[in-house]
Amino acid sequence: MEIDGVFSGGGLKGLALVGACKVFEQNGYTFKRTVGTSAGAIVAAMLAAGYTAVEMEDIMQQQNFPELLDARKTFIPIPFMKWLQLYWRMGLYQGTALENWFSDILAEKGVYTFADLPEGSLKIIVSDLTNGKLIVLPDDLGEYGLRPDFFPVARALRMSTSIPFFFEPVILHSLAGNSVTVDGGVLSNFPLWVFNEPENGEIRPIVGMKLSHNPADKKKTVIRNGLGLYEALFTTMKDAHDEKHVSKRLEKDVLFIPTDGISAVQFDLSDEQKDTLVISGEVSATNFLKQWGKSPSLTRIV
Repeated sequence: MEIDGVFSGGGLKGLALVGACKVFEQNGYTFKRTVGTSAGAIVAAMLAAGYTAVEMEDIMQQQNFPELLDARKTFIPIPFMKWLQLYWRMGLYQGTALENWFSDILAEKGVYTFADLPEGSLKIIVSDLTNGKLIVLPDDLGEYGLRPDFFPVARALRMSTSIPFFFEPVILHSLAGNSVTVDGGVLSNFPLWVFNEPENGEIRPIVGMKLSHNPADKKKTVIRNGLGLYEALFTTMKDAHDEKHVSKRLEKDVLFIPTDGISAVQFDLSDEQKDTLVISGEVSATNFLKQWGKSPSLTRIV
């Protein structure tokens, strides 16, 4: 049975999304259209490129993620230079190794630009800080005078995964000028609204996969210092907009996957932690499907 998938951001916690996708595939579901932010965009792109969840899990399990952290070299080996480069480069790591990884993965399936994918099968969320707006790739490339059939999917992924201050922003060059782009999660970490808009139409069941607890079970944030304030500010900025859309839509279509105890930028995950994330996705999806397949709206579409 064909469905559309919406995948939230969450950095390395995205492994849990792979575990959830595996359970869906085992139960006979295939993803026709996908949309995602940051880590969710990676999963969405790999599905659109033709990867199975089992193949994705193998790739993620074998990848040494710290190798993707490519700090710029400096001739002055003092800690202060690291923060000075952060000031000028706006990120601790270049992100080139990350983009090359995306390119290699997609090339294995013959995917280079959006023209290599079925039309409308993939949408990636990015934040344009220069123009102060959210952009959906490849749909909004025309606004920048760019053609989707020439635009690399790996570059779109690099833009969507540019965690502020962690990876350097991506400069989108166009005839209209240069735009500084960062992680799509800054403006929409769970883009459930994309397939819920009238022009897109709900032509098949939509399932959203969100790396968090159900909002009904959400605990209050304790803020004790400036760092706690920043984390709470960024979390609220990411989630508040999307939770409004989740609440408007019946939550029966949203799979919440708890990933407690693991940070989105924890690139040094142990094999045990990777397994824990995958299992969390599998368990959450198994429990979700026990009820989701019985929903009246799904029955009507089937």
